[in-house]
Amino acid sequence: MTAKTGTQPPQADKIPHVMDLHGTTRVDDYYWMRDDERKDPKIIAHLNAENQYTAAQFKPYESLKKQLFDELVGRLDKDESSVPYFWHNHWYYRYYKAGLEYPIMARKLALDSNEEQVLLDVNDRANGHDFYGLGGVSVSPDESKMVFGEDLLSRRIYTLYFKDLNSGEMLEDKLEGTDGDVVWANDNLHLFYIAKDPQTLLGYQVFRHRLGTEQAEDVLVYEEQDDTFYIGLGKSLDESAIALYAESTVTSEVLMLDANAALGEFNAVLPREEEHEYSVSKLADRYYILTNWQASNFRLMQVDIALAADKHAWQDVIAHNPQSRIEDVLLLNQYMVVQTRERGISRVHVYPASDTGFDMSAGFELKFNDPAYVVGFDVNVSQQSDKLRVYYSSPTTPESIYEYDLSNPSQRQLLKQEKVLGGFDATLYQAERIFVPARDGKAIPVTLVYRKDKFNKDGTNPLYQYGYGSYGYTIEPDFSSSILSLLDRGIVYCIAHIRGSEMLGRNWYDDGRMLNKQNSFNDFVDVTQALTSQGYGDKNQVVAAGGSAGGLLMGAVINQAPQSYFAVAAHVPFVDVVTTMLDESIPLTTNEYDEWGNPNEKTYFDYMRSYSPYDQVSAQAYPHMLVTTGLHDSQVQYFEPAKWVAKLRDMKTDNNMLLFDTDMEAGHGGKSGRYRQYEDKAQEYAFFIGLLGLDSGLGKVTEK
Repeated sequence: MTAKTGTQPPQADKIPHVMDLHGTTRVDDYYWMRDDERKDPKIIAHLNAENQYTAAQFKPYESLKKQLFDELVGRLDKDESSVPYFWHNHWYYRYYKAGLEYPIMARKLALDSNEEQVLLDVNDRANGHDFYGLGGVSVSPDESKMVFGEDLLSRRIYTLYFKDLNSGEMLEDKLEGTDGDVVWANDNLHLFYIAKDPQTLLGYQVFRHRLGTEQAEDVLVYEEQDDTFYIGLGKSLDESAIALYAESTVTSEVLMLDANAALGEFNAVLPREEEHEYSVSKLADRYYILTNWQASNFRLMQVDIALAADKHAWQDVIAHNPQSRIEDVLLLNQYMVVQTRERGISRVHVYPASDTGFDMSAGFELKFNDPAYVVGFDVNVSQQSDKLRVYYSSPTTPESIYEYDLSNPSQRQLLKQEKVLGGFDATLYQAERIFVPARDGKAIPVTLVYRKDKFNKDGTNPLYQYGYGSYGYTIEPDFSSSILSLLDRGIVYCIAHIRGSEMLGRNWYDDGRMLNKQNSFNDFVDVTQALTSQGYGDKNQVVAAGGSAGGLLMGAVINQAPQSYFAVAAHVPFVDVVTTMLDESIPLTTNEYDEWGNPNEKTYFDYMRSYSPYDQVSAQAYPHMLVTTGLHDSQVQYFEPAKWVAKLRDMKTDNNMLLFDTDMEAGHGGKSGRYRQYEDKAQEYAFFIGLLGLDSGLGKVTEK
């Protein structure tokens, strides 16, 4: 490999690696860039050369990047704190001190007390570490002990540490190789945690730990035999049961353990059935089951706990509605609260208790006024409560925490709204929710926000389009103080709610996965073309961004419609779909066969190859591109974007910028710390804003 820095991009060696499958030969010239140990001198030298080239090319943008970083962090409330919640005998909360990267966790016996007990100062724990990731924090039921997880490498493998909250001293217990969370049994002596496979990074074993003993003595209580499943742990709201969740893309299973019988066994509520997804909430002696059994958008059913294993004993509480996806359920003693989504808009319904369960005829809905918004359950820790906390946000409304007295819901109380420093005025901005037609006739929801005095619907504004569209994950239309730096410069911000999410229900997801994945890419391009034709943006000034599976989206659309985008940012992009999905040693591969398909089957192999960004790079002009990754990424391995960039450099026919930046300390989530994380956002915004020439003294930069 010969690598030059400065004005010339690094040129990677081409070493053919031949792969034959299903009668097809693929040649990967950059397969050599994979090093699972992340120590190969040649590979490290290449990544460093790319970083040096990016730094050199970014010099015209450095002052802009610093300006943007100062803008982004300058809007943050320096002393931000959470809304305290009452659990058992204390009020729990977290807060930041000005200038510090990490939160302080604390509690009080009374809200008006001056006697605060600091449970954990995360800044002290993070001191001296280039990366610090805090996992779960869990206090024992008697509130005498605390467990917290730490990840110092950004691989999402956590070590658990224990603290005595009465003495303030750390305990000798230490549990390594975990997913970072625990659930306590009610005896305050035993707890349960999930161990991760060090190679695949899948959580696959549940252990019971007894305080005061070595990890080697922990008891294995469950092992997942199917490596297409994830597992997780939780506790019922009444704290009487510990739940173990096993979930694949289209199948789930819930097992329960009596929280008062730590030495007992987990038993399935209903044994797993292929393509049956369900979750369980507990109220007294009944389970309320959210299920897709004969209900693609889910229905809510109830059953006596003793009869739960017989599906035919389940009874409808809320029947299936093809137009409304049931997303979440909160059971209080006197109220059932149900969150649904209809035509992409979240709704919250409340039903009072009755002698036979809940009175569905007396239900009411909480009302919100923005054209696009997100609402969901905030911290609600007591089943005995008649108060409901929800979080609410819209593109023009900072995150707000409301508390409703459900006996008088018209009188809601605003407990806290995110502060935006620097004189934010919501009346200057406008949000819209529109639907645009896809090429196959489907209507795609789109959220738009812009600054009113800088917007003309005449096709002259730059357009920033964001998308994801995988795993059924929905990008919510919430508030981001960061995008004010775009809006204030006249850029229109757009979220394309493409197929592959669940914005329009389960069918919207199914229509964007497996052999329907091309719909996600078509939708994104069709949104771009519709918005520019309708005057929301200049067709020559469209920039786009996405990360992880959204990076796959970016890679696919620039192969298929490169002329539609002026510049693209692809963060930790999943771009080598076929090779990754053929390698079961790579983290997450087998879990995702139901998302992408299994390429060991020719049908899926051929289909994946037709859109895989790495496989479909061709000799054509591409937009300006910024590609970022983390050397220690546990979700998308660094070598995927590294190979992709090398291939693009070799084949593209344009002189546009192609920058590749590897964070040598970080993983999938980027930099750690409250302020440092905005360095990545400032870099992306400087790249776009600089190229668009929206700041004086900065022209459009191209490779020479």
